[in-house]
Amino acid sequence: MNADTGRYAPPSPDGYPGNVWRTAYNCCTVITWPFTHSLRTPPSLMPSSTKTQRWIDLIAALLANRLPSSFERLAREVPAYMADGSVQAGKPSASVKRMFERDKKELHAFGIPIERIGDDGDPDAAYSLRSNDFYLPYLSLNTPSGARATSSARSTDRYGYRSLSRLAFEPDELAALASAGKRAQELGDPALAVEARNALRKLAFDLPIDPDHTNGVDTKLDSAGERIVLPRPVSSREVLQSLGDALIRRKTVEFSYNSMSAGVVSERTVEPYGVFFLNGHWYLAAREADTDGDTVKNFRVSRINNARVNTRRSESADYKIPASFKLRDHGQSRQAWELGGGETISAVVDFIGDSGATVAGAELGAPEDDIRHLRRFRVRRMDAFVRWLLSFGGEAIPLQPPELVNAFHEQIAATLALYE
Repeated sequence: MNADTGRYAPPSPDGYPGNVWRTAYNCCTVITWPFTHSLRTPPSLMPSSTKTQRWIDLIAALLANRLPSSFERLAREVPAYMADGSVQAGKPSASVKRMFERDKKELHAFGIPIERIGDDGDPDAAYSLRSNDFYLPYLSLNTPSGARATSSARSTDRYGYRSLSRLAFEPDELAALASAGKRAQELGDPALAVEARNALRKLAFDLPIDPDHTNGVDTKLDSAGERIVLPRPVSSREVLQSLGDALIRRKTVEFSYNSMSAGVVSERTVEPYGVFFLNGHWYLAAREADTDGDTVKNFRVSRINNARVNTRRSESADYKIPASFKLRDHGQSRQAWELGGGETISAVVDFIGDSGATVAGAELGAPEDDIRHLRRFRVRRMDAFVRWLLSFGGEAIPLQPPELVNAFHEQIAATLALYE
């Protein structure tokens, strides 16, 4: 499966038909995921928002036309192609045609199979993008009772998904698929691990698998002992509504939170800065109100219960969001050790190997004292960071802080004890 294509979307917000939300989300994520999730794409190659919008408009125009369409027809549905007025005049300019050719080439590089009918350069050539080639089929799991574990498709209009095929997995097939994805993530190559997770996340939209093997999710074993993860807890609609109300009115929120790392429930009072969707989960970005620092922490919304918005002085804001805070930057794709509500520590790691995996792993950190092999990381979950360092087989050694060094060596000792 191509990890940069497929059908995946977060839950449909209230008020948006499911098929409309999926179409819009897929058009965006197929383009943006290679930039936000791939270690191989340097920041300098990220497209401008104008180009991204142009790509989305072109994809939408191709999907909306069941029959192959000429360039002139497609151009009338892409506002950027009409900017110089040549399309409206019936004589598209050479610059618009070159822009169209570049867009096709770049989208094809992302795995979007735009088909040309006719010879290259033929003015009568037509173009198409079949929904079955662009989206994954509807996926389901055959259960012992005969029922299918999947989200059922709603009735859709001609722009929906009714033409897509369906594919049903047997439990042992799904277990093998989840196991293969997990093994790929454990091989020690960070770039491969990212691509494997991306592929599993798209499958997780319809299938009961957990692409991140999140702690705290109920699991079961199949006959071979492999793990199939039952549907993960979803974010409460009431909690999301409360957080949305608090954000609009800038009111503090109190809630019970089940900590990912400690496994305990604690009461939190926070100042919400925003809500974002990442790695298959909704997160709340917020500052804890009872602290003096400016650290913005991430709280997984599915772990929040009994959210209570401050009712005192309902017409007055309780806090201000700093002008320097940008939710888009804060909510960008992150590593497992960067998530969670714990305090952030600064870690220095010495990457002493020259394998591809080690070099790619080092690139995730910031240079330290202009020394190429020393990298600094911001870590919230030390346990996840230690496991990641161990995957390099001795080619990534933590130097600071002392508690990280101790945790690293304790994990090595515990691992060795299993084989004594």
